[in-house]
Amino acid sequence: MKSTAKTRQQRDMDALLAEIRCGHTCAMQQPPGRRPVLQASTRSRLLIVSQAPGRKVEESGIPFDDVSGERLRDWLRIDRATFYDAERVAIVPMDFCFPGKGKSGDLPPRPACAAIWHPRLFALLGQCN
Repeated sequence: MKSTAKTRQQRDMDALLAEIRCGHTCAMQQPPGRRPVLQASTRSRLLIVSQAPGRKVEESGIPFDDVSGERLRDWLRIDRATFYDAERVAIVPMDFCFPGKGKSGDLPPRPACAAIWHPRLFALLGQCN
């Protein structure tokens, strides 16, 4: 019989994801209303590190929920259900929120986001390739 109890490591991951998603740490560095977008599990086997979500993705709260996601899933030959299964695929952007518009497109990811969160996230993603 398979245990449904979460491991301590997964509880730590869930707490970290909740901390990231509440946005308090980044609130001073970004405009109001930003929504962190990522997915991860301690059981994730594949790690995708991307730049930052676009406006549409930030609004939906689903990583790669746009044309670029369709293209990426096609390139990887991964169906939508597998791609959005956090126990299989972790999606960790360099910046978890849409960084805003610039003169010629979206602004680049803010480096502080990765510096603050990536070490803690990656420490819990021990099974990823």
